[in-house]
Order: sequence, then structure tokens, then C-alpha cells
Amino acid sequence: MNKLTIPILLFSLVIFFSSCLTIEKKEYTFEVKNDGSGSLRIKFINILSMKDDTANVTKSDFMELVSNYIEGKQMEEDYPDAIIKSKRIFEERGILCGEVIINFKNLRSVGIYQYDESSPLMFNVNSFIDSEAFVSSNGQYGGDIMPVVFWPKEFDRLKLTTSITNPDETTLSLIDEYRMWKMR
Repeated sequence: MNKLTIPILLFSLVIFFSSCLTIEKKEYTFEVKNDGSGSLRIKFINILSMKDDTANVTKSDFMELVSNYIEGKQMEEDYPDAIIKSKRIFEERGILCGEVIINFKNLRSVGIYQYDESSPLMFNVNSFIDSEAFVSSNGQYGGDIMPVVFWPKEFDRLKLTTSITNPDETTLSLIDEYRMWKMR
């Protein structure tokens, strides 16, 4: 395992076992320069709270989201070899979304692998959160047997969408908590 994988896996375990936070989808957009540096935009679509038995924990989940991810250093810890340029939460079409923009000096610092200069660029869909499922990409997906997206080495814009949670009766929107927080 590379040194990025362990912190990401630990982060995933912490989020899914100590928190009730989840998201519906994630959109990754990598902008790659010829030297392997670039930027990554991750859009978190429909940030949700999972019901804790019958208790509504949206207030505490929202405060955790703000304190750990927006005001805190969790994203910096998740990407120790990259630079977090911006992070925010916002409302879009009536749902709560988040966005982080990361600058990186090399592909590996954001989970992209390239065996050698003539090989395609590769991203393991399960490398960040095991519950992510492939939805779409401008690359080629290897399927369940090899959950890796491959892009031709010439591509400079890599796009990937994954799904994590289908909203249902066990999830609660955090949009009302966000709206109250914005009014403060």
C-alpha cells in the first residue's frame, strides 16, 4: 500500500463508524499537466445524515461537517502530499453539496497511478471509500473484477462520478441545518 492509501482508509473508517454523515454521489475532475502536476476538484453531491435509530442527528452531523471539513484540517490530512486550495459547502437545486479543490505536484498524491510514461492513467474506484460504486467516466471502467478507471495518457481532463448512498427513509438532508448556519 502506498502512503496515501492508509490515511484514506482510516479516514473512511472514521467517517462511516463514528459519524452518520454520508453523500449520494461524488464527482472527480482531474486537470493534468504534462509534468504530472495539476488540480483535482471533488464535488460532494447531496450531503446527508443517516438516522441513528429514531434520533435525528442532523444538527450534530452538520456541526461535524463544518468543524472537521470546512474549518478543520481533515481534507489536508486526507491529501498530505497535495495543497488544498479551497473547500466549501453550498446549496444547489435544494440539496447540500460540498467542493474541495486540490493542487498536486504528482499523480500519486491524488490516487492516480501510471506504470510508466507509455501506460494509461489509472484510478482505483475503491481506493478512497470502499462503498463507492462506479457511475460514469470519460475513461474506460474495468468492471467489478477490476474496479479501475483507465484513461489514455494523452487525456488532460479526467472525469469520474461515483455513488455512495441512495437517499431513502434512513437518510436525512442537511440542507435546513446549512440554511440556518448561513443566516448566522
